[in-house]
Amino acid sequence: MKKLFLSLTALGLILSSCSDDSNENLANDQQSKIDMSDFYVYTDADIDETNRLAEGKGKSCYSMVNLNRLLNENPGLEKKMYDIEYNTRAFIAGKKPDGVGNGNGNGGGGNDGGGDGGGTGDNLGVINIPVYVHVVYSNSAENVSDQQINSQIAVLNEDFRATNNDLNQVPSEFSSVVTDSEINFTLDGVFRHANPQTSWGTNDAVKNEYPPITPETHLNIWVCNLGGGILGYAQFPGGPSNTDGVVLLYSSLPGGSAAPYNEGRTATHEVGHYLNLRHIWGDGRCNRDDFVADTPESDGPNYGCPSYPTVNCRSTDMTMNYMDYVNDACMYMFSEGQKERMRAIFQSGGSRSAMAN
Repeated sequence: MKKLFLSLTALGLILSSCSDDSNENLANDQQSKIDMSDFYVYTDADIDETNRLAEGKGKSCYSMVNLNRLLNENPGLEKKMYDIEYNTRAFIAGKKPDGVGNGNGNGGGGNDGGGDGGGTGDNLGVINIPVYVHVVYSNSAENVSDQQINSQIAVLNEDFRATNNDLNQVPSEFSSVVTDSEINFTLDGVFRHANPQTSWGTNDAVKNEYPPITPETHLNIWVCNLGGGILGYAQFPGGPSNTDGVVLLYSSLPGGSAAPYNEGRTATHEVGHYLNLRHIWGDGRCNRDDFVADTPESDGPNYGCPSYPTVNCRSTDMTMNYMDYVNDACMYMFSEGQKERMRAIFQSGGSRSAMAN
């Protein structure tokens, strides 16, 4: 009997060990499916944006330049952004049906970048983001009206909820991935600050002068005069809380004087960055990606109102995407993959989860 008991005990230990090994192997197998080999944070944006302005391209977003600066100033930020990206890809991969790989829906790149359209939803419903607007002005023109601010919030809601009137212009090639992001914006307060400084740069000086209010739960937007032909810049998820938010050139708001960038879509573009979207061309050439599977690769930004099709990297550019550099009147969609990427950061434990609660 004693021998039998010892034999059964040994067998139990073996089976327990095998079970532990199996669970560990399963966890390792799941982890191995999240391919991070294409992840990057630093870009050549400092040089690229300087060259674009010098060439008179007419439009410049300094979000990636700002990111490079923050990475240099905050040694732990790169790891933090890596973790956010890992969790984003893991969330999106978990939504995919069995057998769906990480291929690119329309020739775009991005492992686990989303865009397969087969997800089952994230059960968050419509996410409402309360907004604080800080108007910093040195003259009456910069002191944008309440009407302009309300119009800007309306544009954000139309664009992020896909109720904008120009969606009928989306080519059939991309119509199947046009989406309502189910993200809504509500104006929660406007703060006006008279300041003799006539121009602000992209080093967060305006944010330091007028710090964000409850950035964990509110999107803070600073409206001011940006120098150097820059339309705006945003901070990606994971950055310092004391500078979190979006800065906009005052004349880019609806009805402003920055035509053809005066219909409010600079804000749509910059809030896209704030919600973890990269530029549609990945801030590189054809070998760089925006981590979204259903947005085709491109070798650089598009400007003006490009004709369709505009082909780069052996695929048609999604020039009408809000994350390109075209005129306000010529951008009018987010993709399904971009929606998944934005909504991933609102999940439990996500970098902007407090906004969804």
